[in-house]
Parts: sequence; C-alpha cells; structure tokens
Amino acid sequence: MASGNLHAHPDGLDPDAVDRPIYAAVIRPHQSLSQDGFRLVMAACCVVSLVTSIACLTKGFWPVAGFFGLDMLALYVALKVSFRRAHSFEEVAISPIEVLLRRVSHRGERHEWRFNPLWTRLTRVEDEEYGLRSLTFVSRHEHVAVARDASPSEREAVAQGLSRALAQAKKGY
Repeated sequence: MASGNLHAHPDGLDPDAVDRPIYAAVIRPHQSLSQDGFRLVMAACCVVSLVTSIACLTKGFWPVAGFFGLDMLALYVALKVSFRRAHSFEEVAISPIEVLLRRVSHRGERHEWRFNPLWTRLTRVEDEEYGLRSLTFVSRHEHVAVARDASPSEREAVAQGLSRALAQAKKGY
C-alpha cells in the first residue's frame, strides 16, 4: 500500500484552491461627511440663515426668511439622501475560475455579474487632474463599471488589486 494523502490530486494541485478568491473586496461609496460633520454643517448653516433672516425681516424683506427656511429644508433632505446612499456597496471577488461583481443598492436591490477571468480585462479611463475616472470589467461584449462610487484614490487602489488578481488568475493561480 502506498503512503501519502489518499485525497491528493495526481498533479499536486489543491482542488479546494480552485474557487478560493485570489482577491476580494467590499467597496463602499466615498463619504466625505461624518455624522458629527453633518451636525456641524447644519448648525452653521442654520445660524447663518437665522441671522440673515432676522436682518432681512427688520428691513422689511420678509419673503427672504421663508426662502432661507426652504434652503435649510433642501440642504437637510439632500444630506440625508446622501447618508442613506452610503449604505450601498459593491463586492468584488476574483478566483481562478470566476470574476464576481455584486452590487447592492441602499434599498437592498442586488445585481450580480459573473465572468470567466480568462476572458475578462479591466479598462481604465484616467484624467490628468482628477485621477482614475472610471474602471470597467470588459468580458466579451459586456461592460460593467466597478468601484463607480469610490473616490479616485480608492478606485486606483482597487484597480491595482484587480489587475494583479486577474493576471494571477490567467497564469493559472
């Protein structure tokens, strides 16, 4: 009887490594304002609005106060929508047999794309001033943007990781 592992692959390959991710990341939208920052911005805008409204009221320009109130309401709604959208994310995983991109919206809606890593490439659109503007998986005739809500510097870091993982998957892991 031969000694050794009875479950070993004859070529010395690890069958469990075939679907193990080479690269995996969760990409969240760029959020420049924290909750404390939100409170600070709203407080500062309300103070400026209140002082300006009082000055306008004393001079007889009473409609200005109403418009400042509408501006504060619009600012509040816009920032709350921005915070809600921050709950969306993208998951990217590259294994030797599959490129998986899963996008989950802030409402919980899921979209999923699966590609063969051998047929998938990563295209970049760069701008001298802005940096990496867009990153797209291209497989056959399908184009899917990845890291679309990330900042340019975060998008660049993701691009480097994805490029390395795709190259590694194409070499045969």
